[in-house]
Amino acid sequence: MTPSVSAPTQIAWVTSDLDATETALTGLLGARKWIRIPDVHFAPDSCSYLGAPADFVASISLSYLGDMQLELISPVRGPNIYSDFLRDSGPGLHHICTEADSPEQFDTALARAADRGAAVVQQGVMPGGIRFAYLSAPRAGVPFLEIAYISPEMRAFYDYIKEQQR
Repeated sequence: MTPSVSAPTQIAWVTSDLDATETALTGLLGARKWIRIPDVHFAPDSCSYLGAPADFVASISLSYLGDMQLELISPVRGPNIYSDFLRDSGPGLHHICTEADSPEQFDTALARAADRGAAVVQQGVMPGGIRFAYLSAPRAGVPFLEIAYISPEMRAFYDYIKEQQR
């Protein structure tokens, strides 16, 4: 059977202080350059949280260790999975991400997860064409598993960030 998603391609943390977390992970893991994307708006027409339309903003910082993307997320405003995580757990490891090669594989992966009882907590489409869904995954030893489809345009952007690390 062909898997519907890749091996993990991203490790993500939620933090209230991007600067401090970037500094810590640079020192601990050797991440070099961080690319900051401030105030990303997740709109209610393209995102849901706990089954209802979501309208929130988060700032994101990206780096790479080899081919593994490191993502830092800092919620700015509006109810979302990241703010709730900070409130309930404090800053820390939030999710790992696996990728689907196509929108169809993304849909298949979500259907398989639902068949296995995994609840979708937050999902949507980001500017640039990234489709994402967070599944509750406490039995897997991580709060959430993210499944994503990365559009060719965003893949080119991620490749650019990765090249800046060399």
